[in-house]
Amino acid sequence: MTPDNQESLIDSQPDGMTIVIPAYNEEGAIQETLEALKDVLPRLGRTTEVLVVDDGSTDSTVELARAAGVRVIRHPVNSGYGKSLMTGILAATHDTIAIVDADGTYPISRLVELAATYDRGFQMVVGSRRGKHFDGSRITWLQRAVFRFLAEFASGRHIPDINSGFRIFDRRPVLEVRSSFSTGFSFTTTLTLLFLLTHLHVTYVPVEYHPRIGRTKVRKLKDSLRALQIIITFFAQFNPAKLFLLLLIVCWAGNVVVGFFAWALYATSLPFSVGLLIGWNTGCIIMACTALSLLLLKPSINMERLMEICSIGDTGHRRRI
Repeated sequence: MTPDNQESLIDSQPDGMTIVIPAYNEEGAIQETLEALKDVLPRLGRTTEVLVVDDGSTDSTVELARAAGVRVIRHPVNSGYGKSLMTGILAATHDTIAIVDADGTYPISRLVELAATYDRGFQMVVGSRRGKHFDGSRITWLQRAVFRFLAEFASGRHIPDINSGFRIFDRRPVLEVRSSFSTGFSFTTTLTLLFLLTHLHVTYVPVEYHPRIGRTKVRKLKDSLRALQIIITFFAQFNPAKLFLLLLIVCWAGNVVVGFFAWALYATSLPFSVGLLIGWNTGCIIMACTALSLLLLKPSINMERLMEICSIGDTGHRRRI
């Protein structure tokens, strides 16, 4: 399989890899996860390091991880999924980072395929989730569809899975802008947008998503709002013109709908129909002024700097440093 039908970018010896596993009260799955990883490591063909970052667990997660003989870093209190990932990224021995959850949802055996794809010169390879356990409810599907549309509109790229927790990437762009990352579950959304909007090489490998072992830690409303905030922030940073265009489309479409209702209510309540039109158009003017102000902003993330630290030349190759 050739993800996204992209041609090979480079042939070179693989770097070492640190596999970061964030864990919070995952005693039901951590042992199985590490055993599966142990079977995969010899097939990766490189020096590897396994790093479990425990996020203040109150169960036996830490003890089970240490018994497996892997490196463990422990947060004294629960600090968030993104904070755990950043702790692991900062502490890693190698610049090539793989992340995978400790809840049994990802097929760890596919890490070999992700690594082989990464070695072709990509800066990030994402395990794009598939299957009935990923699809979820209609509300979840709609939420993902909205976020995916916004992210694809901002980046101009197809994004099969914006926040997968199973991926391999070069940590150097992350270290350069680490203050931009969320400490929560939106970390991976930020990671995807950062690499795509700075034109780093990203591809996707479809993987089957398994049922979770244990209780989910995701807070859907809070984490969804945070993800939306991040997408809009990146919109403003990298492509404010598109944000302005999107707001214009929303205002135009809204005017059509509001105008229809105002016309329908005109005969029964003239003041209400007029007020409806004035209120909506006032809101549109405010959004337009906000978008115009964003057009004057310069990105706080330096794309040229990110390209430089990744050592990407005119050929698009990632050179080892």
